[in-house]
Amino acid sequence: MSRRPPIVDIDPKSFWSDPYPTLAAMRRDTPVCFVPQLNAVLLTRRDDIYACEKNIAVFSSQQPQGLMTRLMGENMMRKDGEPHMRERREIFPALSPRTVRDIWRDRFVEDTDAILQQFKPGMTFDLVKDFAMPVSGNALRHITGLVQITAAQMDWASQSMIDGVGNYAADPVIEARCHEATAFLDNAINEVLSGEVEPSPSSIITILSQVGQPLENIRANVKLAISGGQNEPRDAIAGCVHALLSHPGEMAKIRSGKASWLQVFEEYARWTSPIGMSPREIKQDFEWNGILLEKGQRIFLMFGSANRDEAHFDASDSFNITRDTSKAISFGAGPHFCAGAAASRTLIAEVALPRLFAAFPAMTMAGEAPFGGWAFRGPLKVPVRLSV
Repeated sequence: MSRRPPIVDIDPKSFWSDPYPTLAAMRRDTPVCFVPQLNAVLLTRRDDIYACEKNIAVFSSQQPQGLMTRLMGENMMRKDGEPHMRERREIFPALSPRTVRDIWRDRFVEDTDAILQQFKPGMTFDLVKDFAMPVSGNALRHITGLVQITAAQMDWASQSMIDGVGNYAADPVIEARCHEATAFLDNAINEVLSGEVEPSPSSIITILSQVGQPLENIRANVKLAISGGQNEPRDAIAGCVHALLSHPGEMAKIRSGKASWLQVFEEYARWTSPIGMSPREIKQDFEWNGILLEKGQRIFLMFGSANRDEAHFDASDSFNITRDTSKAISFGAGPHFCAGAAASRTLIAEVALPRLFAAFPAMTMAGEAPFGGWAFRGPLKVPVRLSV
């Protein structure tokens, strides 16, 4: 006989600071549970999420009243079936592995090298703000086509939208800042579409305009690319560096050639998933492992928990760059698998990390690096001292 999801209370502040002990307890005792403080059911085990994410008839991305749809517009991430796949096909030429290799990679290298030239041995700076943020922001300027805005503006807009779509406490200040950011981006998109700005022919705005997507779709999908393509690479770049500098044994694997930069990125994305959660709405009553999920319920697929699932990852709380990460679902597990995965891997593993460590191989930490978040997680700052 099915039963309702057990209720599990959390302390939101502690959960934001470090969700992993709570998530580990949920995986062990209540892998499907209702959290009143989030007003949502949480799926925390990897195999449950892997199976359920593909069942779009029940676990739907369509959420007309969801925060992302209300604040950013109905993008392809908030559509299922053919509408989703059509828009995914239409954006693919801007994000395909070939486009990343042939067009964007050279831009990534040029911008990253220009940023690195500003730094000198002996300097101390915040890796998040001074390196990872502009590297990620400049990459997005080219990919989206919004070349007239700065990397800092890209970061501000992305963070404001991320904060907005995670604003489950309905803080009016956070919502107002999100609206300000989306209005800023709408105006910037209009400048490109009107011909005032000339982006790359391979940019998202150019590609989507050429295939005839209506303005509201272009706006929504560009905002999606920014919300998912700025904070996550930024946090992963800085987080990977912090992880290596804090784990000298793992750094030694890189220096000896026993591991690759891609392995660093894939393990970091498993260990501290930049995208820790993806929301869904239950479209029809459904039983899963004896638990009744009711139509209309909000459910969170907890990727950050899945990627530390002890059933698939030994010593799952440890950072080990030579482990097998093939079971990780850092980019999703179903039809909404991250469309920008190739760009992220190239930017982080082929450009940002190797070029930073080539320039400053003896870089060291210069202070504490606090982390925060559970829906989106990353370092708040990573102070480093540069040395060759």
